[in-house]
Amino acid sequence: MKTSRILAAALLVVGSGLALQAAKAQQAGLHRTDLLQHDLGQPGRETVQVRVDFDPGAVSINHSHPGEEVAYVLEGSLEYQLEGRAPVTLHAGDALFIGAAHLAKNVGNGKASELATYIVEKGSPLVVPVK
Repeated sequence: MKTSRILAAALLVVGSGLALQAAKAQQAGLHRTDLLQHDLGQPGRETVQVRVDFDPGAVSINHSHPGEEVAYVLEGSLEYQLEGRAPVTLHAGDALFIGAAHLAKNVGNGKASELATYIVEKGSPLVVPVK
């Protein structure tokens, strides 16, 4: 019984690592810097802050999150395509509430960066690819 629990935990860790590598591999030109992860007062929820730097022309995969995201553009210009809505372009200093599947694209001439704040279910994958 104890051996099966250890094996299950090991498989979970390996599987999580492979899923994270696959998500990163699909996002060439994107560079993530994890800044903060903290539990919220509501059980089972947490907030995560990440800086995402986009090389010129870089596009994220179409994805969702197990909760909501607030994106704040730090530099450059990013076009966000939210499911069911027309694309919107944000520039440095603009913010957007994201509660649906989406993708983001650097539409400027140089690097673009966003501060992404996620309010999500604790323990769930942060990025869920959408087809």
